[in-house]
Amino acid sequence: MKRATANEIDQRLLDIYDDYAHGRLTRREYVKRLAAFAVGGLTVETIEQTLAPNYALAEQVAPDDARIRAETIEYASPQGGGTIKGLLARPAVGERFPAVLVIHENRGLNPYVADVARRLAVDGFLALAPDALSPLGGYPGNDDDGRAMQAKRDRGEMLEDFIAGAKLLDTHPNSTGKVGAVGFCFGGGIVNQLAVNLPDVLDAGVPFYGSQPNASEVSKIKTPLLIQNAGLDRRILAGAPAFEKALRDNNVPFEAHVYPNVNHGFHNDTTPRYDDAAAKLAWERTIAWFKKYLG
Repeated sequence: MKRATANEIDQRLLDIYDDYAHGRLTRREYVKRLAAFAVGGLTVETIEQTLAPNYALAEQVAPDDARIRAETIEYASPQGGGTIKGLLARPAVGERFPAVLVIHENRGLNPYVADVARRLAVDGFLALAPDALSPLGGYPGNDDDGRAMQAKRDRGEMLEDFIAGAKLLDTHPNSTGKVGAVGFCFGGGIVNQLAVNLPDVLDAGVPFYGSQPNASEVSKIKTPLLIQNAGLDRRILAGAPAFEKALRDNNVPFEAHVYPNVNHGFHNDTTPRYDDAAAKLAWERTIAWFKKYLG
């Protein structure tokens, strides 16, 4: 099935979808705004289907791929949601690997993020992708319900769930004890918060279009960060200069890349916001960053 590309869609529609996906528009407001573009036989339903993720496109590494071993695990998060489920994936050959925590967007552990964890296993890492929706029953099978569920959870408790996941990887028998984290959107912001809260556990971080921590917290960071942002993402880019200055002022190793003319979510290969060239380059840089700092 062919994916529509960003250059085939009015940028105003992509911006409306971004507002909806981040909770800045109710569903009623979203549909109303889409209706303004439903002309010439084009229906709101068709526009919605074009903008929405198609997870049939997400699978680059199948769950039963012979190169990896993947399983669903549970771990304790006593300061967070109690018991958290997650996908744990590792290479099929070998015993101990550098570890990476994979942090989802604002809708739970959907098939795209699960596939990212399996991709990391193919590249030689022990990857854990927790589902912050575990206390509410887990990712419900669609993003709209997933967003509504995640909005019900306390953000501080969700951070604790990912802190517990990072600590699990730090001591896991299949881990070398070197731990990184990669996250997207909400997950990118959590990567930055892990860098603030776990400077002695997190050895490398890669936030994709994630919200920045308060400048007063940056002095706590020791983790090398690879910051990946989208050129059309005005909301996240607004906070980038101050964050990068604070990192420089505190001598934190980092690189920051802005991929021109691409949208927030450009790495997610299930929606029209995906940009193939930017996503591949960003992922090559991600793997290189983890190999540099995790070994």
